[in-house]
Amino acid sequence: MHPALREARDTLVPDLAGPHGPLPPLLLALTLVTGLVDAFSYLVLGRVFVANMTGNVVFMGFSLAGASGFSVPASVMSLAAFLVGAVAGGRLAHALPGRRGRLLLAVTVGQTALVAAAWALAATADLPARGGVRMTLIVLLALAMGAQNAVVRRLGVSDLTTTVMTGTLTAMASEGRLAGGTDAKAGSRLLSAGSLFLGALAGAALVVHAGRELPLPVAGAVLAGVAAALGTQLRSHRPWAR
Repeated sequence: MHPALREARDTLVPDLAGPHGPLPPLLLALTLVTGLVDAFSYLVLGRVFVANMTGNVVFMGFSLAGASGFSVPASVMSLAAFLVGAVAGGRLAHALPGRRGRLLLAVTVGQTALVAAAWALAATADLPARGGVRMTLIVLLALAMGAQNAVVRRLGVSDLTTTVMTGTLTAMASEGRLAGGTDAKAGSRLLSAGSLFLGALAGAALVVHAGRELPLPVAGAVLAGVAAALGTQLRSHRPWAR
């Protein structure tokens, strides 16, 4: 079997006795969530990301330079809420040292609650959102994504960051045979990028063709599925859980 296909298979159907157990496919599901919520935030909340903070930094530069359609307050609010969420995720990681399964379960349950709250608000609001409703939605979703990013970073599963694709794609290109390397890990890295793409595609399709708030319940359902899968592994004593 080609190495890239073998890596993709092992990522999608991992060895539960391996160092990361069931984490790789669950992190791919969280990457899908990233695409869904960023599609909602950018298309419905007006050129602001709740997961891709690089984009918000760039947007602030655009706005300060006088480009139309961008909002410094929205980008700053998203950045601030994301950082608060990241702090919360970091504190959670310190509270559950060495307990990867419980850590990811805890943050996923919290994310599910925040996304559900955002959906409830979006379902009763006039979309695209403005004013206080817009800022509240940004805060709820950015909190969820900041916590996710902090916890995923602590899990230490390489190339499955759930958000940052620049580093993943750079590593794939720079470490592959064309660059003189031997370890492109194309299978897992392409799956990660593909999951983000599919989430963004699905989110945009829902916004444009179905209902503007619909990426949120879909993201919430994926998060609930991840939490349910982790719940079945709570008593695991395999290496990945520790």
